[in-house]
Amino acid sequence: MSLAEHLAGGVTTVCRAWAVTRRDGVVLGFTDHDRTLAFEGIDFAASSGLTARSVEQTTGLAVDNSEAIGALSAASIREDDVRAGLFDGAEVRSWLVNWAEVAERRLVFRGSLGEVERQGVQFRAELRGLAEAINQPQGRVYQRPCGAVLGDEACRFDTSQPGYSVEVEITDVRSAAEFLVSSQAGTAEGWFLRGRATVLSGSALGQVGVVKRDREVEGGRLVELWESVAGGVSVGDHVRLEAGCDKQSETCRGKFGNFMNFRGFPSIPVEDWLVSYPVRNGVNDGGSLG
Repeated sequence: MSLAEHLAGGVTTVCRAWAVTRRDGVVLGFTDHDRTLAFEGIDFAASSGLTARSVEQTTGLAVDNSEAIGALSAASIREDDVRAGLFDGAEVRSWLVNWAEVAERRLVFRGSLGEVERQGVQFRAELRGLAEAINQPQGRVYQRPCGAVLGDEACRFDTSQPGYSVEVEITDVRSAAEFLVSSQAGTAEGWFLRGRATVLSGSALGQVGVVKRDREVEGGRLVELWESVAGGVSVGDHVRLEAGCDKQSETCRGKFGNFMNFRGFPSIPVEDWLVSYPVRNGVNDGGSLG
């Protein structure tokens, strides 16, 4: 018997089941039934503290909307995992399943987790459909700064070259966003400004932050990030620091020697140029008049 035939029978034994595949590959199963179900190699735990609103589906390309609500518990979803971002962008699948015969089921939703919001001992997660990828901006933007990310396929710069990335040990922690590392001889203050800081060990393994401040202080090099590291860092953790790029043509040419791959348009006149006029003693190169 198919699920459609079961539903047409009048008396039904159906429930919902969800499978969440985290960024680290861990697959978690949940169901609103009162006992654990198993299919497709996944155990769907009952009473796991996860529920979901009805899925709003359309025939067009609009993003399907829904929301998952759950409790933070050590048995299923831990607060540390949510804070560490392991559920950000996680793949989500949802089935309508006959709990008396799990072979009778239908996949009703497939997408990913969007914004995850913590509320005390609960969390709320936005569910995004497959059409969400189509809603993302595509193509290049014509602007003066570079549109690439240092080290990506467009930039092509190898950040593993000597002098452009270092692996250091944290010697002191002032906050989740500010810590001290051993002094980096040969690199000037601000060398890592706007660069990436990747945690290589500890409870925040794999977390990436952007360097807000990088300066020499007594006892070492002080690194401050724009946002706190989810999961926190501790003395003894290792961090990889990569040189920062402000996306200006002068930096690309002088600091990285990579101007051939510069993805900006530094010669585009600024808006002031549209209303300006040439004067005998002025600068008429199209730059800012401010």
